Amino acid sequence: MNVKAELKDFLGQCKRVLKVSRKPGKDEYLNFAKVTGAGIALIGAIGFIIYIVGSLINL
Repeated sequence: MNVKAELKDFLGQCKRVLKVSRKPGKDEYLNFAKVTGAGIALIGAIGFIIYIVGSLINL
């Protein structure tokens, strides 16, 4: 395929995705925020535990 045909195909796929996508509702957005917050908290807790264990080892 040439570059022009590949670009046309790619733009067609992008157009299809944009037609199907929609704005999330309030409930969906809140669920996403809760899951993201829980993930950040979990990663922070794991990092804190690793820090504490590391500092105890270096006593």
